[in-house]
Amino acid sequence: MIKNNVTGTPKDNTRIELADLFEAYADCRINKRNTMNALAFELDYEKNLVALWEEINAKTYTPGRSIAFIVDKPVKREIFAADFKDRVAHHLIINKLNPLFEKIFIYDSYACRKNKGTHFGIQRVTRFIRQCTSNYTQDAYVLKLDIQGFFMAINRRILWEKLRPFIEQKYQHQDQELILFLCHKILTNNPTKNCFIKGSRRSWDDLPPNKSLFYSATDCGLPIGNLTSQIFANFYLNAFDYFVKHDLGIRYYGRFVDDFIVVHENHDHLKSLIPILGDFLKTKLKLSLHPRKTYLQHYSKGVNFLGVIIKPNRIYTGKRTKGNFYDAITKHNLIASKGKPSKEDQAAFLCSMNSYLGIMKHYDTYKLRRKMLKKHISIWWWNLFYISAGYSKLSQTQKTVRQ
Repeated sequence: MIKNNVTGTPKDNTRIELADLFEAYADCRINKRNTMNALAFELDYEKNLVALWEEINAKTYTPGRSIAFIVDKPVKREIFAADFKDRVAHHLIINKLNPLFEKIFIYDSYACRKNKGTHFGIQRVTRFIRQCTSNYTQDAYVLKLDIQGFFMAINRRILWEKLRPFIEQKYQHQDQELILFLCHKILTNNPTKNCFIKGSRRSWDDLPPNKSLFYSATDCGLPIGNLTSQIFANFYLNAFDYFVKHDLGIRYYGRFVDDFIVVHENHDHLKSLIPILGDFLKTKLKLSLHPRKTYLQHYSKGVNFLGVIIKPNRIYTGKRTKGNFYDAITKHNLIASKGKPSKEDQAAFLCSMNSYLGIMKHYDTYKLRRKMLKKHISIWWWNLFYISAGYSKLSQTQKTVRQ
């Protein structure tokens, strides 16, 4: 069990400021404004925010019901969408703690950090290889490892044992007690006990048990879909990052969530690191390396990282992204084949196509983008859209479809 010593009624001078809740609400609604939960909350958002504020300050706040569902893209995953009220609470916590997390995170952890997303991670690993090989003139090898069932294997007891003293030592503000209370509430909440299943339960049939909260061990697992889960996961692996960078003295190391890469000039040295890294994860964090996802090759062979293939002097789009792009085109072509697409269909098509093109344009994909657009998109769509910016964007013509 996760021990808790932060219960009880807070003192008058330990209250969360109402302005902090409004700021968290504004951050939360940016990407979730059109969901049913968000719309229901916004019907009387001021009243709802005040009610949430009072619950937190009185320590009566309890997480609500989540919506559980399965997504297939980019890979099959289980998602728990928290109630909008709880999302506001998540943003409140992260707004308070993230500046402190940023001070301790290593430079080369890339997930869920401002200006450090997938593109940044890809460019950093490309730079590692270039530097380690003296601009591709010397031998170097790439070791890529993955943590098995990462989010479902995170031990919440260990996480709390790390998080609580961190907050007590680093977060020196009058509402520290309430931030501890909220973090404990979220970490002890089990969303599987009170969730609504969206879609069919059969969607879980071919999802491995180690990727589902429904099969997680006691005190283990963070729900994918929560902002706090993403940031707390980074915090959980911070000790591992320091072990690799400082204790082992590895210069060329980067991590995106549970995928990490080490570049070194010596193949045998990298091979010797595998059991050392695995032992640290097992003994300190109760995590395991994925037995079938160990990659150790000469850099010239290319390495698949964050959806691209990194090779000397060029970066290609990975097979998964290409396959998903083709599937998206096929789906929208089917809509067009059944009649004139509605304005909503047109907007969805444009958004989907430009999303993939926006990702791919950063890499050596001109020929691929040209082929996908010219060869696979149905001719009907060209009545409404045209190619612009060197096959990196679709733009809408002046033609419209009457509804």
